[in-house]
Amino acid sequence: MGDVAMTVPVLRIFTATYPQIKVTVLTRKFFFPIFKNIPNVSLFAADVEQLHRGLFGLSRLAKELRDIEINAVVDLHNVLRTNVLRSIFYFFGIPVKQIDKGRAEKKALIDPDNGIFEQLKTTHQRYADVFAELGFPIDLQKPLLPPKKLQLTKNIWAVTGTGKEKWLGIAPFAQHDAKAYPLDLMLEVIETLQTNSEIKIFLFGGGKEETEILNNIEQKFSKVKNVAGKLSFEEELALISNLDAMLSMDSGNAHLAAMYGTPVITLWGVTHPFAGFAAFNQPWENSIFPDLTLYDKIPTSIYGNKAPEGYEDVMRSIKPETVVAKINEILGFTTSD
Repeated sequence: MGDVAMTVPVLRIFTATYPQIKVTVLTRKFFFPIFKNIPNVSLFAADVEQLHRGLFGLSRLAKELRDIEINAVVDLHNVLRTNVLRSIFYFFGIPVKQIDKGRAEKKALIDPDNGIFEQLKTTHQRYADVFAELGFPIDLQKPLLPPKKLQLTKNIWAVTGTGKEKWLGIAPFAQHDAKAYPLDLMLEVIETLQTNSEIKIFLFGGGKEETEILNNIEQKFSKVKNVAGKLSFEEELALISNLDAMLSMDSGNAHLAAMYGTPVITLWGVTHPFAGFAAFNQPWENSIFPDLTLYDKIPTSIYGNKAPEGYEDVMRSIKPETVVAKINEILGFTTSD
């Protein structure tokens, strides 16, 4: 989901730069709300579980796309399915340009013997490079963001309630444990924030296990609301667009918030933004890292799935008070507040 969300700022700049070009985004139907309100963009559902499953399904999908008279394809994913589609498009005479994921550079970045610790090209720039290869260069230094606040539905208001508090989103989970802030420390963060009556916290997550954990947290604090399981994905996006800030791991919620221009505080574990996955157009100061002197092999993984011995608890070197101080700074509260 994070990769999908990262395409949005790039598409906004592309469609503004080339308003005469119609863009059709091929993605799972669940992700359609992510692309809402982007000019000149239509959506095409990839049903990879049924209709477009397997080689025959992908052949059907390629024919369906050919029949809507696409002139060229920009592959921002470069995985097995899109490589199969590329081969079929080749026989149709439809040119395809693919993202260079920089796998060799990223492998070198996480190899402690190389001694390489430098910023690699961002994923957003890699996306932009594919459009440039097709003949449509764009400038990511001129970001275009939608009106930040999407309309809130009655269902959303029923969850959020009314009031003039600052709205803080917290997405405490990540796909891999080594890049998720320990739950006991996150509870310390929430408990401290709760002493400020001007802050209301909304918890984001998904799946049965995460929802149960978030429900338990909600019950402990008066000004914490769990939105998991209570809102549709589209409603969650509307709420995210109305937040005053989002606290997230190196995960999809950081990118969902960034595409609306919502300030994002990102906590990093064994991964690092040098790999190119920082949230779009967010200041470096909003990234909080473990003790990089003590854990000098970071990043040990591009996606957070590899933590060498002794690095399982790197997040514990991030003090809750450091997280609280950054949140208060973003929300406009002084330390004494």
